[in-house]
Amino acid sequence: MEIGYNFFEGSIPWQIGNMSEIQYLDMAGANLSGLIPKQLSNLTKLESLFLFRNQLNGQIPWELSRLSSLKSLDLSDNILSGYIPESFSELKSLSLVSLMYNNLIGTVPEGISRLPNLDSLLLWNNFFSGSLPEGLGRSSNLKYLDVSTNNFTGNIPPSICERGMLERLILFSNNFTGELSPSLSNCSSLIRIRLESNSFSGAMALDFSNLPDLTYVDLSRNKLVGRIPSHIVQGSKLQYLNVSYNVELGGMIPKDIWLLPNMQNFSAASCKISGDIPSFENCKYVTVIELKRNNLSGILKESVSNCQALLNMDLSWNSLTGNIPEELAALPVIGVLDLSHNMFGGPLPKQFGNSSSLKQFNVSFNDISGNIPQENSFRVMDSSAFEGNPKLCGAPLRHCQNSMPNKLEIGSQRTQKLAWLLITCAVVVLFVTSAIFAIVYLRRGANGEWKMIHFSGLPQVTANDVLRSLNSIDSMEMVLPPSGSAAYKVVLPTGLTVSIKKIGWETNHMKGMLRYLDRMGNARHINLTRLLGVCYNGHLVYLLYDCFGNGNLSERISEKRDWSTKYKIIIGIARGICFLHQDCVPAIPHGDLKSCNIFFDENMEPHLAEYGLGALFQIKKEGFTTTIKEQLQMDIYNFGKLILEILTNGRLDIDVATTQNNPRERFVRETLIENDIASSGLLQSAIEQVLEVAFLCIRSSPENRPSMEEVLKLLSKQ
Repeated sequence: MEIGYNFFEGSIPWQIGNMSEIQYLDMAGANLSGLIPKQLSNLTKLESLFLFRNQLNGQIPWELSRLSSLKSLDLSDNILSGYIPESFSELKSLSLVSLMYNNLIGTVPEGISRLPNLDSLLLWNNFFSGSLPEGLGRSSNLKYLDVSTNNFTGNIPPSICERGMLERLILFSNNFTGELSPSLSNCSSLIRIRLESNSFSGAMALDFSNLPDLTYVDLSRNKLVGRIPSHIVQGSKLQYLNVSYNVELGGMIPKDIWLLPNMQNFSAASCKISGDIPSFENCKYVTVIELKRNNLSGILKESVSNCQALLNMDLSWNSLTGNIPEELAALPVIGVLDLSHNMFGGPLPKQFGNSSSLKQFNVSFNDISGNIPQENSFRVMDSSAFEGNPKLCGAPLRHCQNSMPNKLEIGSQRTQKLAWLLITCAVVVLFVTSAIFAIVYLRRGANGEWKMIHFSGLPQVTANDVLRSLNSIDSMEMVLPPSGSAAYKVVLPTGLTVSIKKIGWETNHMKGMLRYLDRMGNARHINLTRLLGVCYNGHLVYLLYDCFGNGNLSERISEKRDWSTKYKIIIGIARGICFLHQDCVPAIPHGDLKSCNIFFDENMEPHLAEYGLGALFQIKKEGFTTTIKEQLQMDIYNFGKLILEILTNGRLDIDVATTQNNPRERFVRETLIENDIASSGLLQSAIEQVLEVAFLCIRSSPENRPSMEEVLKLLSKQ
């Protein structure tokens, strides 16, 4: 019986308990509320019970333990409270127990660990406490354990992988203590380990030579000591390693770390790691290197040129010396580079100025000398990127002294005549220009003087530079599309191409809108389209944005992409929204999240455009018609729709109502077909998990949607 994915009213009818022949009951995502009827315990032939993604409340009926044939129980994504019934230990056929995203409390009954067929136990995002059952993993072929974001304490159960089947161990954001269980090193089936944000101590006791399938390890924000083991280089499938914020973890970086053939992310920030950064002999897939706030010394080797996929490198707050290698400046997709607070010397490589991908750059507080290159990329850098280098000069810092000899003979009669001629010409030009502008201002009346606000990344252009770029002061309103429409591409006198959006306003709204624009202009993230500047008078405002020439998601939605590319786009969008929601204080809602507002750079990295404008227009209308909280919740809803749109290449009907009226299995099946994925394997599991996140985001009740911080954590699990 499949009657889920609808918009029913009220609770589950207790009379369903009279349908004694039912083996499969799916009432998920059906807008059901109230209690779970204890009469369901009469369905003695029931093998699968799916009630997830509703608004069911109250306690889990202990009577469900009478369902002796039950194999799959999914009550997740409700508002259930109370404890896991002790009597669940009688459900000997259970293989799946999913109670995640509820308000459950207490401990996990020891009897759960004795279920002989249990392979998946999913309890994340509740309020459980105490230790995990000591015998968990001893009696069954446990494959998937996720108890993240609870209040668990104690050690990892020593028998967690006794049967040698455990694939995913997800324990992050709890209060676990003790050393990493030695049994994990013998668990050759492990694919993902996430233990971050706990209080694990002792050495990093993982024998990577015994973990051939391990791809993802996050041990960050614990109390580990010792060093990163050298045998990590035997983890041939390892893609992601994060040991950041283990402040007593020292030693040196394993010298062959970059030889790992699949390594993409290496993060070890805020530790006590010392010595040199190993030579970059084979780092062609590495995208992130994060080693800030350590004790690293030595030089940054030229072999970094091998890291052709590098997007983000943060080596700040170390003791690195030598010159910044030109090879680093020539990397094709580098987007974020922070070398600040080191002892780098020599000049800045000019190649940085020609980088089309570099968005965030910081070499402050080093010993760099010479001129700041004035190529395209460096023209948009803020002075904070270069300060603390006394020998460095050039815009945006102090002017460099002209070392060339003055070819004019100072004091000569010829020079004096030339000087007076230039002064006279300048006075005439100034007089004529002033007269023209006086006429223009008289014609434009109360609109007032044009002013310019610069944010990080915009060269020192004036308001008149912007207006001249729009052809002329008289014609600028005809050049741009009507207010509120798509942005217009404009080339500034510096050669920088920007996207300009026009908004009308009135003087009595200016103060509040300018205050809000200041917040938007100071928001900087790799997945945001930067607001570079604001040109305004008392009547109009022009917003200057980054301009990307690789199209938007709406234009390119039907293109066939592999799973890794789709996942990269989804994660990038999620990070941008999470930054606006969590890292901006107060939060900035996007307000209009949709595919046409997602632009791509040359590396197909997504950038959110038009963020914050919804709230800006509400200020313009004198008062908020929706609260900031409501706009944030709508962002999450729209993000869920975007996930579905990306996964289906825009070909399947992704209207939310239609989606929820289709059986979930059918929608998943159609999505797998659309992505040319077989109905088994890791890729299927990854897509199903991302789909689950989308379904969480589009829940009808805004209060039941996860925050973007939670969404990002869930997406990182796959």
